[in-house]
Formats: sequence, C-alpha cells, structure tokens
Amino acid sequence: MLLRWRPEFPILQTQNYLISNSLGAMPRRVYDRMREFADRWATAGVKAWVDEWWDLPRRVGDSIAPLIGAPAGSVSMHTNITTIQHIVLSCFEERPAGRTRIVAEELHFPSVLYTTGAWAKSHAADLVLVPSSDGITVDTQQMVDAIDERTVLVSISHVLFKSAYLHDVKAIAERAHAVGARIVVDAYQSVGVLPVNVGELDVDMVCGGVLKWLCGGPGGAFLYVRPELANTLQPRFTGWFAHARPFAFEVGSMQYAGGAARFQTGTPAIPSLYAAIEGPAIIREVGVERIRAKSVHQTELLIRLADRHGFRVNSPRAAERRGGAVTLDVPHGLAVARAMIERSIIVDYREGAGIRIAPHFYTRDDELTAAIETMKEIIEGRIFTTYLNVSSLVT
Repeated sequence: MLLRWRPEFPILQTQNYLISNSLGAMPRRVYDRMREFADRWATAGVKAWVDEWWDLPRRVGDSIAPLIGAPAGSVSMHTNITTIQHIVLSCFEERPAGRTRIVAEELHFPSVLYTTGAWAKSHAADLVLVPSSDGITVDTQQMVDAIDERTVLVSISHVLFKSAYLHDVKAIAERAHAVGARIVVDAYQSVGVLPVNVGELDVDMVCGGVLKWLCGGPGGAFLYVRPELANTLQPRFTGWFAHARPFAFEVGSMQYAGGAARFQTGTPAIPSLYAAIEGPAIIREVGVERIRAKSVHQTELLIRLADRHGFRVNSPRAAERRGGAVTLDVPHGLAVARAMIERSIIVDYREGAGIRIAPHFYTRDDELTAAIETMKEIIEGRIFTTYLNVSSLVT
C-alpha cells in the first residue's frame, strides 16, 4: 500500500501537501544525507573529492537513468534546466546550411523559451512557436506540420507545466527525425509520476530534475543524450569537468570526455547531489507504474469533485493526455490559493491557468476531498478577500 510511505515525509504530518509538481515533499532520509555531506567535508576536507565527490555526479545520474529507461553512463547532472538548455543549444552552433529553425510550443516553460529565443536571435536562427487554441493543449498535428527540413531542433515539454497536458512525444519525434532534426524533451513534469522510456519515445535528449515528482530538492537537474549521438556533439557551453583529462589542466583546444561526462561544465554542486539521492531511490522502490495508476485515480477524483462544484477544469479530461496535476480556474484564483495555503492546504497558482493541485503517491483521497471542499467554502464565504492585493504566491 503506497500510503505506508507517508511517515517518510515529515511535512505530511502537518500539511495537506498537494504541490509535488512544484516541490516534492522532502524524504526523512535526506537529513541523514545532508549530515553525511557535512561530516565528509568536516573530517576529510579536500580528500572528499577523491574519496567520493568526484564520482558523485555519475552515480546520481546512474540512479536516475532507470526512471527514464536510459542506460548507465548516459545521464549527466546539472544545477537547473536553464543551464542544460544552454548546453544543448551550444551543440548546434555549427549546423548544416539551411537549418535555421527551432520549433517549440508557446506553452513551454518560459525559462526555456527565454534561453532558446536569445540563442536563436544571436545565431541567425528563427524560433517558431506553435500556438495553443485553448491555453490547455497543443495540437499534435500542428506541431508535426511546423517541423520541416529547415528545422535543426525541436524543443517541447513532455507534460505542460500549467495544464498538465501530456504531449504525444513519439509522433513529434518521428517527424523530427524524418526531416533530419533533433528533439529535446523537458520531462520535469513527468519523470517520477508517469512512466518515461527514452527508447520507446525515440528522443535524442531528455532533461528534467529531482525537484518535483522525484522529491530530491533544488539543484539536481539531469540531461540524457542518446548514447550514439552523444559522442558526435561538441557543446560550446562547457567546462573543465567535461574534459577527457580534467586534472591535466591542459591549455588549448577542448578534448571532450566520452558519454554523459562531455556535457558537464564546471565544479558540481555537491550538497545538491547528496540531497538528490534518496527521492529517486524511493520512487524506484515504490514503482512508477504503481504511482501512475494512483495518479490517474486521484486526478480523476479531483475532476469529479471540481465538476460537482462547478469549477472550471483547465487540464485534459482524458487520462492518456493528462500528467499528474489538475488545474482549476476559479474566480480570484491567486487569492483563493493563498487562503488555502493559510489553512495548510498547499497548492499553487499560475497566471492564465488557475490553481494547480498535484497529489502524489503519498496523498490520501480524503485530502483531495478536503481541498476542494475548503476551496468551495473560501469562494462562497468570500474568505479570499483578505488576499486580493497579494501579487505573488510563495509556498
């Protein structure tokens, strides 16, 4: 029974925690890992690099690889998705003549679009954004039609962060490869809550992180590159950790390491890697298939409860097109979300979408019922008016 894991997450004792699509609950065992880091630094000093730290990025990457169906040695660790996007884009500074387009979706995570747009502007390329007709979904055929022989890279989310819409990645990847383009998929909103297999999806690159559904905290982002592709790429956004002989401190042209290591940059954030170990381990033990089955059940429950009270659902109703969250559009959503948080029901709000509710494998059904009933009470009693002047939501 998945609820037996609840004692492993201390925050669940005091909060109705429904925000795992933003920050997963911290496992109790992370305390031990962070003490382990502090003890190693305090007692071993610089020897910790040789004893453990030097190899830690590879070991954490290999612990995440099974969760995306990737082989060992194909996942590198970084601090955030923005850094990863710079690394990926820098691999395409030299590209075949006529390859001037990057195709993305307008509902992609903004940081990715900021990075991609700036790169395109400075590298004589065009960023083509496929629009959404409803603010919830992006039509697969429109994505496919936007990809042609001018395309060098396709950049999409696996699951859209505002609506939890689940892309048909395989169809989009098939079109990209048919015209000789590469595809990078941001799987931050999918890994850990639904099955992901990079081989079945036939994608070139997948990025994500442990911050959300993997319960690994901030600072642990990952990049998978298809092994047969990896050694053909030469990222310009690079650093000494990507060198084949980093401790030779050679001056001159870059000599890349093989495999995932060639996509590293500078010195890694070791404390974040310690924090990142336990969450993915728990997800592997629980089993993603079991997590997905419960997620489908609980997101369907949320939709039924929302319908009962007349709340607009801004997430796909079909389970096969929905990730792990449900977004509800209610009047004065930001203020209502703040009122819910003050009542220890932890949700969040996204402008233009609504209140996002994200149960995980440790969530009880009655917590979802309580959340929707409390939302109803706040709206009908106009309890949210105290928070109408709140301009942001920090949870």
